[in-house]
Amino acid sequence: MLRLLFVLFLITSVAQAQVINVETLRKSTDSTKWTGSVSLDVSLIKNRSDIFRISNKAHVQYKDSSNIWLFVNDINLQKIENNALVNRGTQHLRYNRRLTPRIKWEAFTQAQYDAVSDIDLRFLLGTGPRFKLSENDDYKFYLGTLVMYEHEKASDVVSDRLQQDFRGSMYLSFSLYPTESLSIISTSYFQPKLNRLKDHRLASNTSVLIKILDDLAFKTSFDYFFDAFPVTTSIPKTQYELTNGLLYSF
Repeated sequence: MLRLLFVLFLITSVAQAQVINVETLRKSTDSTKWTGSVSLDVSLIKNRSDIFRISNKAHVQYKDSSNIWLFVNDINLQKIENNALVNRGTQHLRYNRRLTPRIKWEAFTQAQYDAVSDIDLRFLLGTGPRFKLSENDDYKFYLGTLVMYEHEKASDVVSDRLQQDFRGSMYLSFSLYPTESLSIISTSYFQPKLNRLKDHRLASNTSVLIKILDDLAFKTSFDYFFDAFPVTTSIPKTQYELTNGLLYSF
């Protein structure tokens, strides 16, 4: 059954993460089932400026005894007058195959655009093993070591800017459940070019959920992104986003 998530944003600082943290989207289930969530927010504001905002987030997961399929769609557009402050979208498909109780094989593909960061298209295709480092259900640790192909086309701001490279995509993830009302989920990525390690990206996402009622929780998320060589020098190497809100699920 799909879950509809409504997030009330209380604080948001400028930025965006360009790496999807799929760990916060994985659902632990004991049997074969579909799970997921979908949300759609549209705002039209008229004051001294015309402000338009639309955000769509959806993910669907299917799991059986040996396989997991996960699809994510994330679109965000925010405009003041005719100036886009945020205009990005990501589609992500990931497959896990269980090899042993501690090892899974992952494969994923991702397509994204980000007008603010001058990315017309970034296409990724990767695969590699995922290792379960702990057996405790309340304290879960995972390590992923993947290799991915990257096709990146810059926007028209940079003429003839096309890159095709191979990158590593190593990540360390943990999910902590110290009490019934507190959850902490964090994933950190390191993605260097295989032939030029100083050209790398760092990304981290940490979410803390405090349960208020059975279906209501307070959520704080922090996203950090660093790109050693962004598309243009006008784009900051470091970007981050802090979000507080209420999470209601049913």
